[in-house]
Amino acid sequence: METVLIVEDDPTMLRGLKDNFEFQGYHVLTAEDGETGLNTVLNAKPDLVLLDLMLPKINGYEVCRLIRKEGLDTAIIMLTAKGEESDIVLGLNLGADDYVTKPFSIKELLARAEALLRRTQQPEAEVYHFGDCTLDLPARKLTRNGEEIKLSPKEFGLLELFVKRPGRALSRDEILNQVWGYDAYVGSRTIDRFVTTLRNKIEPNPHHPIYIHTIREVGYKFEPPEE
Repeated sequence: METVLIVEDDPTMLRGLKDNFEFQGYHVLTAEDGETGLNTVLNAKPDLVLLDLMLPKINGYEVCRLIRKEGLDTAIIMLTAKGEESDIVLGLNLGADDYVTKPFSIKELLARAEALLRRTQQPEAEVYHFGDCTLDLPARKLTRNGEEIKLSPKEFGLLELFVKRPGRALSRDEILNQVWGYDAYVGSRTIDRFVTTLRNKIEPNPHHPIYIHTIREVGYKFEPPEE
């Protein structure tokens, strides 16, 4: 049974989320402030944290930062009433895997939580298959329908980041830091251009991508097809 920790200071919201996740068969822990939530993560090590951002004692951003500082790779979905780009990007850069803006559909949240848990708990592979493409990390080779597709080092690094973090929202800042490095003098338009080039190489129809999805005002998400 997978364990979900819900950190939310609204009692009505907390109860509703708890009931729905328990109904789906999860073991649910709860916390009504950031300090209690952080301590629960460190002690219980849940599989997934649903983390509100506006919390008493310690806000959700700091809770997320401290979880990652401890080296924990627990899946984190931010629950926020804020929809501004800066708030979402900050949370993602601090280590959150995904976000849901209130008000949200509980069915959507449950589906996204299930997908995130399924993908994060899979052992890391060396060879990834999606559609008619195969990415071989040790060989640093991409093939499509058996034919090798040439990638530049940065294109390869970008695709590697995507396939290793399926279903996770990646901000442009995080992509920049992971692929180009913290000291690189590269802007968001460069990332967008590389994504466009990569789509042309892996997507069945680059104008209607099914693998690399744009998250408006934030970044991108890689969604491999379900088996």
